[in-house]
Amino acid sequence: MKTAIVPMSQLTNEPFASVICYPKATPSEMQVRIEELQQLGVEVVEFYGKTSAHALQVYGKGYVGIVVVAQVGGERLALKMQRVDSNRESLEHEAKLLSKANTVGVGPRFLAVTKHFLVMELIEGGSLEDWLQTHIDKIEVKAIVEDILEQCYRLDEISLDHGELSKAPKHLLVNNSDKPYIVDFETASTMRNASNVTSVCQYLYQGNSEVCKVISKVLGKRNSNELVAALRKYRKNRGRSNFEDLKKQCLQ
Repeated sequence: MKTAIVPMSQLTNEPFASVICYPKATPSEMQVRIEELQQLGVEVVEFYGKTSAHALQVYGKGYVGIVVVAQVGGERLALKMQRVDSNRESLEHEAKLLSKANTVGVGPRFLAVTKHFLVMELIEGGSLEDWLQTHIDKIEVKAIVEDILEQCYRLDEISLDHGELSKAPKHLLVNNSDKPYIVDFETASTMRNASNVTSVCQYLYQGNSEVCKVISKVLGKRNSNELVAALRKYRKNRGRSNFEDLKKQCLQ
């Protein structure tokens, strides 16, 4: 995989064009996207990260989009690019839901959107799973988990369901200042019952994931019956009191 720092004038060259229009560029599609990038004020695109697209490194890759780093006004930001083969009409709905999450202090900061591109704060760091490999201090781990639970509770309060937090390896990031972020709101919805707290508890405390194992090792094994009872109580009534009871089961 290659890293590359590419000015706008070179993005129409391969392999850059076919990442901008993943999985394959056409002249007409590329022209539309170059105009949108110009509209957003993108000056440079950085191809680097832990995954790949057409032999180039990228920051993230999913069914809907590819994430790279863009320089806008001298600032390094995350640029999500809609895949040509995705089943979404645009990234505008995701931008709307990210903006809603931002109102309660959740998610990377939304900055701008066009039909095919979403610009947001760049979270420099790694996944929660990676972070846990190098952080085994009980106080630090407890603080990160509590922050994640609080963010999920705030999403529940505004009835915004993330939709992917029960299988969250790509959706929970920790930045270089040890601040956790919930990312990727492409499947989020305000039309279904919000279950962010219960979903993230399933990911963090139930199952056989590496995250589960490390949290159990660092914080101690939970009483399964008491945790399940607290989750059921919270599902029935998502009030603050029930959330605090659930939090105790998760952290004490």
